[in-house]
Amino acid sequence: MIIDCHGHYTTAPKALETWRNQQIAGIKDPGVMPKASDLKISDDELRESIQSNQLRLMTERGLDLTLFSPRASFMAHHIGDFAVSSTWAAICNELCYRVSQLFPDHFVPVAMLPQSPGVDPASCIPELEKCVKEYGNVGINLNPDPSGGHWTSPPLTDRAWYPIYEKMVEFDIPAMIHVSTSCNACFHTTGAHYINADTTAVMQLIQGDLFKDFPSLRFVIPHGGGAAPYHWGRYRGLAQELKKPVLAEHLLNNIYFDTCVYHQPGIDLLNTVIPVKNVLFASEMIGAVRGIDPETGHYFDDTKRYIEASKILSDADRQQIYEGNARRVFPRLDAVLKARAAK
Repeated sequence: MIIDCHGHYTTAPKALETWRNQQIAGIKDPGVMPKASDLKISDDELRESIQSNQLRLMTERGLDLTLFSPRASFMAHHIGDFAVSSTWAAICNELCYRVSQLFPDHFVPVAMLPQSPGVDPASCIPELEKCVKEYGNVGINLNPDPSGGHWTSPPLTDRAWYPIYEKMVEFDIPAMIHVSTSCNACFHTTGAHYINADTTAVMQLIQGDLFKDFPSLRFVIPHGGGAAPYHWGRYRGLAQELKKPVLAEHLLNNIYFDTCVYHQPGIDLLNTVIPVKNVLFASEMIGAVRGIDPETGHYFDDTKRYIEASKILSDADRQQIYEGNARRVFPRLDAVLKARAAK
């Protein structure tokens, strides 16, 4: 089985964006603020949005299952207040759940949280609990920068985040550290802000001692870990200067990197520097990079091709990356798959 641990609902029916635009307008003019019940999207519309997009490409590329979360750039936690984010997160999470019910063999939901700048992260717990208990979510996406590129939140090692971490440990779920839209003109959303955030998260975790307090906590750093694998020697050296344990002990029992790296040399670097046990297959297809690479004639985000072409990986390594690691990092996913196999 090939499990893609990083998929977003980027192809949701147009009605979702229309509703969101009206919600944003309602921030300034409460008279036009829509109700959640005003959004009408049928099962047939959901099926069409998936069958002609994600499911079609999954079939073409030989992928079996996608961990499916709301569109990252649409989270936009910097817009409005907590009430706005709470309503928006609930709507988006419900749509991903409905997709997982329509296509249970191919999609398993992962939740976005109703984060808002300056608001206690503990406020997200009711939505987190609902998604795990009622929707069967196997993980969450955690935005380390709800301000949208201005970085007003404390680092991930700060105790302000601990209520979320405590719930993650209780439910035995990981978090993908994933920012949303940048509203800072200095940082292009997918080309700079995303990669900056991945790199920043790794450095914050190096500086702190979070995993002493939460030894079973697990984070997935997307987009191949940003710049971290490329500069692993720098981070090893910084950890040494900070009197931290070697990174294999300090980080690699708790953090994992996905394969959303869109060229062969990048994948090869990732798999040279980072142990196979810490790499999860992902493509984020129909995401940030949707075009065809003129040098290869294939889609940039067809990451399975890079894993297959690797001269570094053995067949056993590939099995770990495609399936074994995901089932270990997402125990609730493993339980779902075992229950299906037992039927």
